[in-house]
Amino acid sequence: MDKNNNLTQYKIFEGFKNLLAFTTTKQSLADENPIFTGDSPELFKNCRKQLAAKLGINSNQFVFPRQTHTNCVAEILEIPETEIDETDALVTNQPGICLCVQTADCVPILLFDPVQNVIAAVHAGWRGTVNKIVKVAINKMVDEYHSSPKNILVAIGPSISPEIYEVGDEVVEAVRNSIPNYKITLHKNSNGKFHFNLWEANRQLLLSIGIFSENIEILGECSFKNSNKYFSARKEGIDTGRMVSGVMLLK
Repeated sequence: MDKNNNLTQYKIFEGFKNLLAFTTTKQSLADENPIFTGDSPELFKNCRKQLAAKLGINSNQFVFPRQTHTNCVAEILEIPETEIDETDALVTNQPGICLCVQTADCVPILLFDPVQNVIAAVHAGWRGTVNKIVKVAINKMVDEYHSSPKNILVAIGPSISPEIYEVGDEVVEAVRNSIPNYKITLHKNSNGKFHFNLWEANRQLLLSIGIFSENIEILGECSFKNSNKYFSARKEGIDTGRMVSGVMLLK
C-alpha cells in the first residue's frame, strides 16, 4: 500500500510487515458521500471497488457488519456470503480478510495481537462504549485465540472530540454506571452541560482489562473540527459519507 494515498495510518502498527491497518479520509475516494453497506449492493459496490484498488486488494476481501450500536462481536473464519446484521465488531486470525467498520463521529478501534496473529475492528459510539464493546472484542480474542491483553496493540481513530461532544443526562448516567474512572471522561461546559470523552472512556476500558498504556495510540483527530478531512454526522447530517477503518493480516 502506498503511504501517500490520503489514508490515515497509525504509528502503533508501524514495522509489522504482515499487517494492513488504515482509516479513510474525505480525500481517499472519488465519491462525495461514500457508504459501504446497505440494502442494495449497488449503493456501495463502487465505493468498495475504489477502496480495494487503493489498498491493492480485492473488494471481496472486505467484511463489513451492519452496525446498530450493539456490543455484538462476530468471529470471522471466512468471507461471509451475506452481510452480518446487528454487529459492531469483528475478530479473526485468518489472513486475507479485511475487517472493517464505518464511522462519522463514532470511534473506530483497531486491535492487533502480533503474538497470536489476531485482529479486530470495533465501532464504538456512546452506546457501544458504555456497553463495553471493546472489552467484549478483547475477551473474544482471549477466549477464542488465546491472546494475552499485554500483547495487544490498539489504535483509537478519528472521531468526535470531548471538546465538541456534548451529551444529555441519559449518556451521563450510563457513563457513571459503566466506565472505570468515569469522572475523568466527563466535564461540564460553561452552560452546565456535560461533554463526554469517548477516547478516554475506551482507553479506561482497555486499561481495565490489562492492555498496557504504551500499547494504546489515540490519534486525537476530531471528525467534527476536521470536517474538511473526515465525515461528521453531527456537523454535516446523518446522510453524510462514512470513513472506513480496516485491519487485515497479510498472507
